[in-house]
Amino acid sequence: MMKKILLISVFSVLWLTGMAQSSARLSLNPETNKVYRFKLSSEQTTSQTVQGMTQNVESNSVYVCSFKKMDSTPDFLVFEVRFDTIDTRTNAMGITTVISSVREGDVTSKETSDVLSCFMNRLTQNALYVKIDHAGHVLDIVNAKMLSDIILKDTASITVTGVTGDAIKKQVVNMVSANGLKNMIEAITWNLPGKEVSTGENWQILQAMDSGGMKLDIVTIYKLENVKENAVSVTAQSDIKAAANATPINSGGATVTYDDLKGMSKISLVVDKHTGFTAESTGKTSISGNLGVSAPGVSMQIPMTINSETRVKAL
Repeated sequence: MMKKILLISVFSVLWLTGMAQSSARLSLNPETNKVYRFKLSSEQTTSQTVQGMTQNVESNSVYVCSFKKMDSTPDFLVFEVRFDTIDTRTNAMGITTVISSVREGDVTSKETSDVLSCFMNRLTQNALYVKIDHAGHVLDIVNAKMLSDIILKDTASITVTGVTGDAIKKQVVNMVSANGLKNMIEAITWNLPGKEVSTGENWQILQAMDSGGMKLDIVTIYKLENVKENAVSVTAQSDIKAAANATPINSGGATVTYDDLKGMSKISLVVDKHTGFTAESTGKTSISGNLGVSAPGVSMQIPMTINSETRVKAL
């Protein structure tokens, strides 16, 4: 009789353990005042065909970001967020440009890399105070306006002129805009349902993103694959398309439309069940379509493809 009771007890414990591992509460819930650091790296190749000639731009970017929870409410958490380092290497038709926040840079330089490095360096010197909901969605960057004013205080001192100078100013403004900073943060945080989910269950995230001036709508379906101790395995697939009635881009006197762009991403990630932060993830994205370019005396369609691979890893 005792043996039978013991076997039943063991079976019950194993059954309950199995049940406990068939679901997980995936919600952002890190420790207060503890610093969590992440590294995001991305490799991207953009190809355009202009008058029969293929032009490739290869870019590699890496940034390290730190999160420290300061406070929390039932609806959101307050974080101090810091971009510790930001590095980008671009090869455009044999011309390599290296931009690094480690360099102090010089806003008055004639070199594009020196000017952009100066602004990236300033960004890494300042903390952001961010409200993030329990699904990882950024609700507000409290000091976004103040931070932007500090970083952009002397853009009038940029000496690079013409189309290049205009492009630099636009890139810097976009980089430190609330939307630009939000996209960088959410690339690490926004992938959770903010609730209890079971193995095999799906959840959906709708994201409006600004990528290089292009307004994109991204619909991502996530699926909980399995739970093993503290590691939660998740897969996801995104459908990407130009936003409805997307505003054309003005570049160097030309108007560029991109309504035809479409793409998809496939993502695999492991989430820390206790904190809700990503432990590691990998994703591959492919976007293609035609750009409509019009300028005085010129009107053409430029086929474009973008292929990228992105990785996030907790440090």
